[in-house]
Amino acid sequence: MTSKVPEKYDVAIVGQGPAGCTLANVLGQYGLSTIILDREASAYHLPRAVAFDDEVMRVFQSLDLDDQVNAISEVGGDAHFVDENDELLVTWSRPQRLSPNNWYYNYRFHQPELEDVLREGFLRFGCVTARWGCEVTRYETGTDEVVVHYLDKDRNESSQLRASYVVGCDGARSFTRQSMDSDYEDLDFAEDWLVVDLLAKIPEDDADPGTYHFCDPARSGSRVFVGRSRKRWELRLNPGDDPLEITKPDNIWKLLERWTNPDQATLERAAIYTFRSAIAEKWHSGRLFIAGDAAHLTPPFMGQGMCAGIRDAANLGWKLARVVNGDAPASILDSYESERKPHVRAFIEMTVKMGRLINRTASTLLTGAPVEDDNGPPTITRIMPTLGDGLSAGNPNWRGHLFPQPRLANSDLLDDRLGNRPALIVSPGFMSDLPANVREKAEARNVAIIHEACEELTAWFTQAQTGAVLLRPDRYILGSADTQEELEALIEAA
Repeated sequence: MTSKVPEKYDVAIVGQGPAGCTLANVLGQYGLSTIILDREASAYHLPRAVAFDDEVMRVFQSLDLDDQVNAISEVGGDAHFVDENDELLVTWSRPQRLSPNNWYYNYRFHQPELEDVLREGFLRFGCVTARWGCEVTRYETGTDEVVVHYLDKDRNESSQLRASYVVGCDGARSFTRQSMDSDYEDLDFAEDWLVVDLLAKIPEDDADPGTYHFCDPARSGSRVFVGRSRKRWELRLNPGDDPLEITKPDNIWKLLERWTNPDQATLERAAIYTFRSAIAEKWHSGRLFIAGDAAHLTPPFMGQGMCAGIRDAANLGWKLARVVNGDAPASILDSYESERKPHVRAFIEMTVKMGRLINRTASTLLTGAPVEDDNGPPTITRIMPTLGDGLSAGNPNWRGHLFPQPRLANSDLLDDRLGNRPALIVSPGFMSDLPANVREKAEARNVAIIHEACEELTAWFTQAQTGAVLLRPDRYILGSADTQEELEALIEAA
């Protein structure tokens, strides 16, 4: 009797949340045979994450899903920290205008709708397969592949598949992380909070797009703008609160009575969450990787938890494609953890500081120190961490910085011109005529060349004081060049 040979894929993704679905879209664009599994029978229909930023919208743009995401999103505004007397302590500025990424700084959304967009997105690609109700039970790792053993709950039978690489996007209880023997490093924030989601009975067309953090010793909390039709409050549990009692509707409406009442909104859900800050000790073991909440946990005060997972997918996806397609050695995959881990740690540490300000266990934000404004309250601006040590070429100045997305001379957005290719961006004043060998090597390596004048590019190069940069497919800078030799080194590394 002949035994059945398991199916074989380039990549198996475990978990159909935002990080996993984003990664499936990235791999689908590159034509990698991909399967994405989820232990649940269907998608979760209630709210969770509610915010993402301009860099994440740029990732959606790279997947050609920006129109669909725009249709289900609303632009958010500033975050205000107020004391128990509603006196403003500090404002986190998120202006409602386009950022250097040419998207708004802050967006609000309903996570089930976003996940629908992402799933419909990866189903465009015939190389991507999705399965629900499949719980991974064991990984059998080998030199060339991983055998994934899973329980098909619909059929109540065990099955298996083979994959060159596995990426666990399987949440805080990640089986993949446990299989890698990777514990969480505790980053010193763990608190129980009540999260309340409401549906407005009448959409508020003039709703305040700001978020308000109540730094009240009696009960700290946040009122979060989600959109015209949805409302969210997050309230810290105090000592002595009974989690079963506090989630009862009558008690919830008492907690919210200063802001709203049952005549204005319907209770969609109330749940107790432990807001945690943690980061996995290792993100990569052999052919196993983790991403999203499997790799890091971020309290929600900056709206960066889901964003971090999507950045993971954007960083790892193009590297997996290069390796699977034979365009790069497997060693480039080592840079995934070394680049992403310090980046996400910077966001987590800032988020924890925000949490301590909300709880009044800290009086100021120590990072992004407030700037005094004679015409208003002190403000803090966004943090823009660079990638950790990793891939580099040419001059290391500007390596690891996200390059802005200008409109080019013909009004195209930069990323729309580039697609998912690496790109050499050359200052018009650097070389009036690029050497023929540089152009030939760029063409042979499918590297786009942008060598034209536009106001935003000219301003960036003037400020950066460099001649050219090589962009990776995720639009982070691989390196810069100020000489022809450095320029040739960039192309060799593309």
